[in-house]
Amino acid sequence: MAKILITSGPTRQYIDPIRYLSNASSGQMGCSLAAAALQLGHQVVVVSGPTNIEYPAGAQRIDVVSTQDMMIASADVFPTCDGLIGAAAPCDYRPVEVADHKIRKSGAALEIKLVETDDIVAALGISKRANQWTVGFALETEDARFRALAKLIRKCCDLVILNGVEAIDSSENSIEIIAPNGQIIAQASGSKDHVATMVLRTIQERLIESQVVSSLK
Repeated sequence: MAKILITSGPTRQYIDPIRYLSNASSGQMGCSLAAAALQLGHQVVVVSGPTNIEYPAGAQRIDVVSTQDMMIASADVFPTCDGLIGAAAPCDYRPVEVADHKIRKSGAALEIKLVETDDIVAALGISKRANQWTVGFALETEDARFRALAKLIRKCCDLVILNGVEAIDSSENSIEIIAPNGQIIAQASGSKDHVATMVLRTIQERLIESQVVSSLK
């Protein structure tokens, strides 16, 4: 049995007390991955951004809001885990300044300066121990396989799961799982529950069971 950290859902970066930057991620993929991992007998910790999803009762849930919150919570939990599945869609940018009060219309253009947020999967991938693994997600709109493989390398992932924008806030997904050598080792389309089952089966065979064999040598 492995202990698996799953990041899930969107994050929010507030520009004032009311408005924020975010995306349409529903958290459904993370929920389906958690259910599939539990079905295989694994222990699951879900670090989730704001969603209306009901995660499986057997999973430990940690709720966060911002990308920084998700980074802190994930970094705190990951050392106790065997692996990470980074299924969240955290905001890549945050405002340099957050207004203390609601920004009101003035008739002029509003300019907001943004800076990049922490890359959670990359940070955990770089910090992982020899017996830990990380799996990232790549959502691309162009040069998809090339960009997904580049992310795998940059984020020090053991596998990367490529999907498209049609997966956002949808009950279905279509994915390819790419290995570090660029090989597509698995593909799946259909409901997110079906896709998650295949993803966990691949992780089980390629990462979890191989770690067990290595530890016995």
